[in-house]
Amino acid sequence: MKCPFCGHPDTQVAETRESEDGRFIRRRRRCSACDKRFTTYERAELAFPAVVKKDGRRVEYDRSKIQRALRTAVRKRPVTAEQLEDAIARIEEQLLQLGQREVPASHIGEMAMRALYQLDKVAYVRFASVYRNFERIDEFKALVDEEFDE
Repeated sequence: MKCPFCGHPDTQVAETRESEDGRFIRRRRRCSACDKRFTTYERAELAFPAVVKKDGRRVEYDRSKIQRALRTAVRKRPVTAEQLEDAIARIEEQLLQLGQREVPASHIGEMAMRALYQLDKVAYVRFASVYRNFERIDEFKALVDEEFDE
C-alpha cells in the first residue's frame, strides 16, 4: 500500500486486528521510506442501494459522506475512531439488510441519528440540529425534552 505521507509504494503491516464483530480488519502499517505509521481498514465491497435525495435525484451511496458527517458530530467528544467505524458498519449493514434498490436519504439520516444516540448524546444533538435544520432555541429544547426526558 502506498504511504499517505511520502507516497512511497512499499509499506509493511505492523499489526492486524479484526473488529469485535468481525465486520472489518484494522491494520497498522509502517512506511519503509519515511518510517511513519498509519492505520487502514479493510471491509468487503458490497452493492449498496441508490440514495434518493429530497429533490428526487438518485446518487450512489457514498460512505465518505456519512463518515464526514458523523466525524463532525463527534468532534471533541470521547468517541474513538473504532467506535465510529463500528457505527458506520452497523448503518451499512442495515442498508444492505433492507434489500432495496433505492433508499431515501432521510432514512439514512435517521439511521445515523440512532447510531449517534447510542454513542454520545451530545454528538446526537449536534447532528440532529443540523440534520433537522434547527433555527430556534426552542427546537433544541424540544429535541432534548423529547429524547432525554426520563
